[in-house]
Amino acid sequence: MIPTLAPSQFADLQKLDTCTVANAIETFDVRLRNEGFADRSIRCLTACSAPMVGYAVTARIRCSNPPMRGHGYPDRTDWWNALLHVPSPRIVVIQDVDDRPGTGSFLGEVHASILQALGCVGAITNGTVRDAPAIEKMGFHLFSSGLAVSHAYAHIIDFDHPVEIGGLTVKPGDLLHADVHGVLSVPKEIAADIPAAAAKLIERERKVLDLCRSQDFSPDQLRDAVKGVFD
Repeated sequence: MIPTLAPSQFADLQKLDTCTVANAIETFDVRLRNEGFADRSIRCLTACSAPMVGYAVTARIRCSNPPMRGHGYPDRTDWWNALLHVPSPRIVVIQDVDDRPGTGSFLGEVHASILQALGCVGAITNGTVRDAPAIEKMGFHLFSSGLAVSHAYAHIIDFDHPVEIGGLTVKPGDLLHADVHGVLSVPKEIAADIPAAAAKLIERERKVLDLCRSQDFSPDQLRDAVKGVFD
């Protein structure tokens, strides 16, 4: 069984932006500060007015080469069974393992609709996606390296194993938090405590912001105010 947050804990985490969650995680010293997030190659390509939070479902694809026979690869519907074993809401994380990722797009309007019907709220890939305007209207989140016009020979080669996107290793069931700033992996052992830690950080930052906007601002006051903010 994959451990999950209580609904109220999940809702509290979803209220926070990804940068604030990242700051809060740092206060627990459970990992290095340069780990646990995807690099800037993974960007939000649909409306990101609210964070995407969910549990990871993983797959690996190829797009470049045609099959030995026929004109295309059969769709791997067997991975839907593995997908449904992960708690919802689900986030599909797809690694394109081609030498040149992004030749074709596995994710378009049809696959996004299928995934949404299967309880997925969005998808993340180091490859490319297409039909972005239609997918955005669905309310489905897309994070990828960019857009492509064709699906080329996109096909799943395996699933339900660890994958790597943008330098971030993601395992099935990992808790992910993503918004316009990027994609973050949230350690489950501290996830329930993050909102309280974030509240303390937000209060410290608020004092600095209020001082910077005050007519009584002075560098000496600022030095006192920032103590503990950038630790």
